Amino acid sequence: MSLADFRSPRLFVDAPLSAGAQVALERGQANYLGNVLRLNAGSTILVFNGRDGEWRAAIGGGKRPDRLDILDLTRPQDTLPDLAYVFAPLKHARLDYMVQKAVEMGAATLQPVVTQHTQVSRINGERMRANVIEAAEQCGILSIAAVEQPLALDRYLAARGSQRLLVFCDEGAEVASPVAALSGAHNAGVDILIGPEGGFAEAERTTLLKQPKVLRLSLGPRILRADTAAVAALTLVQATLGDWRAASMP
Repeated sequence: MSLADFRSPRLFVDAPLSAGAQVALERGQANYLGNVLRLNAGSTILVFNGRDGEWRAAIGGGKRPDRLDILDLTRPQDTLPDLAYVFAPLKHARLDYMVQKAVEMGAATLQPVVTQHTQVSRINGERMRANVIEAAEQCGILSIAAVEQPLALDRYLAARGSQRLLVFCDEGAEVASPVAALSGAHNAGVDILIGPEGGFAEAERTTLLKQPKVLRLSLGPRILRADTAAVAALTLVQATLGDWRAASMP
């Protein structure tokens, strides 16, 4: 895998990318490049769209940047691991943090679910996607995680693929080695489920334990906040089942 260039500014654009193409800049993008970064016409940045890899591009325009001239490919497109992060939404800044960390940790899909004890009734999908894009821009990520519409927990469970492994993080589970539990799991895709701060209702826990290919997982002897649990669970899954493993491993 080619190494990311973290010295050059990086911008997500929702347009096809190829050598010789021109991409019109949105007003906010033009302001960011010209007024925030103080870049002039002829300066180069890196751009990506989640589909065509990463490209070097020259800024075009007069006093204010108005377009990008696509030059050459710097990194080919990759794919994210088949990993869905399923979560009961949190409030404002903590949700922003959780979304950003899930993207940094390699989640391909973000699926909000509404549980009995979920405290947030409205979810701003546009804000979630903006956080996904910002995290990808800052961390050299090429693929953009999908942001799904919120579902009630029972509807999500009814619709999910039965062959996928459901990692159900439960503070009521017996404390045991989560690494050992995950190391023995086989999967055709992984869904990591983190509940609300109030925990799952008993009826929800009973339903979850009846799911096919479910792994009830403890995250240790201490109760974690939901956003902390997200990072802990994603780390464990990526290290044992995901793309953190050596390329030679199956």
